Amino acid sequence: MNIVYHEQGKVFHLFNDSISYILMILPHGGLGSLYYGKALRDRTGFEHLFERVHRGMSACVFADCRDYSLDAIRQELPTYGSSDFRRPALNVLQENGSRILDMQYMGFRIVDGKPKLSGLPATYVESDDEAKTLIVEVKDEVTGLRAELLYTIFAEGGAIARSVRYSNDGQEVLHLQKVMSMSIDLPDTEYDWMELTGAWTRERHVEIRPLATGITAIGSRRGHSSGQYNPFAALLRRGTTETQGEVLAMSLVYSGNFEMLAEVDNHGVTRLQAGIHSTDFDWKLVPGVEFQTPEAVLVWSDEGLNGMSQTYHRLYQSRLVRGQWREKVRPILINNWEATYFDFTEEKLLTIADKAAECGIELFVLDDGWFGARTSDYAGLGDWTVNRDRLPNGIDGLAEKIEARGMKFGIWVELEMVNEDSDLYRAHPDWVLSVPGRRKSLGRSQCVLDFSRKDVVDNIYGQMEAILASGKVSYVKWDMNRSITECWSHALPADQQGEVFHRYILGLYDLYERLTSNFPHVLFESCASGGNRFDPGMLYYAPQTWASDNSDAVERQKIQYGTSMCYPVSSMGSHVSVVPNHQVNRMTPLHTRANTAYFGTFGYELDLNKLTAEEIAEVKEQVVFMKEYREILQFGTFYRLQSPFEGNVTVWMSVSADQKTAIVGWYRTLNRVNYRFERVKLAGLLPDTLYVNSRSGARCYGDELMNYGLITTDGTAGEPNAENGLTTDFESRIYVLKAVE
Repeated sequence: MNIVYHEQGKVFHLFNDSISYILMILPHGGLGSLYYGKALRDRTGFEHLFERVHRGMSACVFADCRDYSLDAIRQELPTYGSSDFRRPALNVLQENGSRILDMQYMGFRIVDGKPKLSGLPATYVESDDEAKTLIVEVKDEVTGLRAELLYTIFAEGGAIARSVRYSNDGQEVLHLQKVMSMSIDLPDTEYDWMELTGAWTRERHVEIRPLATGITAIGSRRGHSSGQYNPFAALLRRGTTETQGEVLAMSLVYSGNFEMLAEVDNHGVTRLQAGIHSTDFDWKLVPGVEFQTPEAVLVWSDEGLNGMSQTYHRLYQSRLVRGQWREKVRPILINNWEATYFDFTEEKLLTIADKAAECGIELFVLDDGWFGARTSDYAGLGDWTVNRDRLPNGIDGLAEKIEARGMKFGIWVELEMVNEDSDLYRAHPDWVLSVPGRRKSLGRSQCVLDFSRKDVVDNIYGQMEAILASGKVSYVKWDMNRSITECWSHALPADQQGEVFHRYILGLYDLYERLTSNFPHVLFESCASGGNRFDPGMLYYAPQTWASDNSDAVERQKIQYGTSMCYPVSSMGSHVSVVPNHQVNRMTPLHTRANTAYFGTFGYELDLNKLTAEEIAEVKEQVVFMKEYREILQFGTFYRLQSPFEGNVTVWMSVSADQKTAIVGWYRTLNRVNYRFERVKLAGLLPDTLYVNSRSGARCYGDELMNYGLITTDGTAGEPNAENGLTTDFESRIYVLKAVE
C-alpha cells in the first residue's frame, strides 16, 4: 500500500497489491482521472495516459489551444459552464447569481490511516498502517470556495474511499446545490449497469442492463435510501459472471436522498458519480463554515461479482460496523409481531416465551404496542412510556420474567415518527415536518418528526435513555415506516429549507451515536418498513438490518441474494415465519423457511404454541444447528453460485476462515418431473483437502467439488427420495462439508 506523487507529470498513484488509482493535476489546474483498475507497477510518471484531442465546435479553456476542451477531458471534480457540458459534480449558487467555478489545484498532503468524517458514518481503521489517505486541495479564487478531496486506499483489497470537504474561505454566502461525494471519468463505455431495485416487500432485486449513450441513473428523493433503489451500483464488463470478469462498483455510506449515475458521452467516456441527490438540496455555506459530503466506497475486482461482494463484506463487516456486536454471533430471537400483532397481554407473551425457552431460543423481542395509548397504528407514536394496562409490571418487570426463563429481552421502537393522537404531538405540533397552511400527507397514520431540530432529537433521546437506563433491554428494533413528505421545518428560515433533508439524516445519526455510545451492550437492528433503509450508513450504528417485511422463504431468497451483492450475511435480519405466509399467502415447508433464514441473523416470528409436536422437535433441531454453525453462516466467506433471478434453483454457500468447513444452501422453487442430472460447482474450498458430505456421506476432494461439482440430483417427483422423503415444491437442502482430518 502506498501513495506516490510524481512531480514530473504531476501525477498521484495510489496502489496496493490489488489495485491502482491514478489521477493528475491538469494543465488548467483542475484534477484529471487517468486510471482505476488492476494494480500497475509504479513508474516515473503516468502522464502519457492523459488524452486530449481537438473536437470540432468545442469551447476551449485556452484561446490558443483548440485541443483542450473540458468537454473532452476526463476529470475528478467537474463543474458546469466552462466548456464541460456533462453532469457536474459540484454546483454552487453565488450572490451574483452565477454558478461558474474554477477549482484550481493548491496542494496536497498524504496522511497515514484515515481521517474521521465529522457527523457522518464512514469506514475506519484501527491502526495507521491499515490505510493511507491522499488529501488534494483545490480552490476557486473568486468565491473563496475551497475543497479537500479525500482518497483513502486500504492495505488490502480493491477498495477506494472517497469524499469531499468544502469550506467557505471567502466573504460571500454560497449555496451548495450539488455536491457529489465522488466523480470519476472512465476511458470507455463497454459496461453493463447493475442496480438493486424493487419496492416494499421486494427490495434489492438484481437488475442488469447495457450502458448506452446518455444518462443511466438511480436515486431516492424519499428522505431515506429506499427500497426502490439501494445506494449501490456496479459496472460489469460484458460477460461478467459471479466467478469471473471485471467489476467496478460504488456504494454510498449514507441513509438519505442520494443519486448514482453513469453518463456515457458521445466520445466513449463514462462519467460515474455518487452523492446526495441534488433535488431539493440547497446548503447555505456562510463564510468560515465547512460542509462534509458522505463517503463513497469504490470497489474494483477482476474475480466477478463474488470478488466484488467479498471485498465489501470484509470491509463493512470489520471496518464499518462498530461496537461490541461487530464480530459477535447474533442471538437467536423470537419476535411476537406476526404471532399477536397488537393483540397481546403480558400473559400471552409469557406463554410464547415459555415455548421459545424450551426450544433454546436466546432473545425475546416485544414488537409494536407496548407504549403510550398504542393499541393500533392510529395512536401513541412519540409517547415512549410503557402502557401499564398491557404491561402492569412495566418493561423491566416483563424483562425480568423473560430473563428468568433464560432469555434476553428486546423491544421495538419507531423513534422518528409521531401520531397526531399522542401527547407529544398535542404538546408540540410544530415538531413535525409540515408546511403551514397546507395539508399534511399521512403515512400509516403518522407524521415525521423534524430531526433537523436538536430539541426534537434531544427529547426522543431523553425518552429512550429512561427506557434503556435500567439495563433490562438488550436489543432494540428501530423501525421507520414512511417516507418524508412536506419537507419543511418550522425552525429554519426560508433560505435554509433546502437543508432539511440532509439535516434530518444528521439528526438521525446523532441520535444513533448517542444511544449506541451510551448503551454499548444493546444490539440495535435498523428497520424501515422492512428493508427501505438498508444501507451502509445504518450499518455504522446498527450491525444488522431487517431485510424485508416479506418473510416468505421463496421471496427472501431473491431479497437476500440481491442484498449480498454489497452487504454481509451478518447484517441481514432473517426470520422463520408462520404459514400461510402473511405477505404472499404461500405454504412452504418449515425446513425451507429455516434453510433460507440460516443465512442471516436467524430467528422466529410466529406463535410456537400453535406448532405440532413434530414441528417443535424440528425447531429445536434448527436452533441446535444454527448455534453450531452460525459463526460460519454469519461471518464466513459467502459465495453466490446460482441466481434465483435466472432459474428455478438458487444456491449459495459460506466457507469457514480455515476453509475446512462449508455450508451449502440449495433451494428449488417448483418441483420437476423426471428431471435431468444436476450438480453445482462449489467455491472457496481447499483443492487438495478431502471433504465429507453430511447428507450422503460421500467423500470428495475440494478440486472435485469445485470443478465437477456437488451432485444435487434428486428422484422422480412423487417417488420417495432416499435423502429427503417426497420431493415437493419449495424444496431445499443444507449440505455441510467438513474436511477429513
